Amino acid sequence: MRIEGKTALITGGSSGLGAAAAQMILESGGRVVVADLKPGPDLGADAIFAATDVTSPDQMQAAIDVARKRFGGLHILISCAGIVAAERVVGKAGPMPLDRFTRIIQTNLVGTFNAIRLAAPAMTANDPNEEGERGVIINTASVAAFEGQIGQAAYAASKGGIVGMTLPIARELARDGIRVMTIAPGIFDTPLMASLPEAARVSLGQSVPFPPRLGRPSEYAQLAHHIIENPMLNGTVIRLDGAIRMAPK
Repeated sequence: MRIEGKTALITGGSSGLGAAAAQMILESGGRVVVADLKPGPDLGADAIFAATDVTSPDQMQAAIDVARKRFGGLHILISCAGIVAAERVVGKAGPMPLDRFTRIIQTNLVGTFNAIRLAAPAMTANDPNEEGERGVIINTASVAAFEGQIGQAAYAASKGGIVGMTLPIARELARDGIRVMTIAPGIFDTPLMASLPEAARVSLGQSVPFPPRLGRPSEYAQLAHHIIENPMLNGTVIRLDGAIRMAPK
């Protein structure tokens, strides 16, 4: 699907990977609805912010309605919204409180599914292109889905769930000409990493086999661009990680 003239909704689009994806869509001639809790920088006339909690059906639907009313439709969904937390199942204070596990699952996994289930019907209303394509959905998982570290049970489970639902949803939506893909980033230079001391950032980057540095959000956006415009990419997960395999801790 050519991005030019198409509309993308990007959850978590105010910063980090989502902001890079939004910039990529705009530079490629598309339009963007940034669905996030707080607005980011002004991106110009072809972008609009919609205050959105991805776990809320009403707020997610409202963001999709903004895309349809402001830009005439929705063709691309890129889900980047998510939270990170590290806590052992059994810590010094006892078992991990169940509500903390549930919060990660609700935001990362259920929030991603909520966006998909509401965006897909909007995409089915699009006229198909010459390939019969009506829409593209890109989810964001993590290498933690495959090599979750100690303290990442909740986070790894949430991202593993995104990986697990990629293929069945792609198979289901194929009938409507909607592709579904997932990117599993490694260690990227996002606002979360910016909060770490510089020595820690350098150390983490050097743990990547090659290139020995943190990933750049623009590299995530570059892959998203290729996924959108390559119609044979469907129903699978692409690791974007510099060949890193996470150690137990």
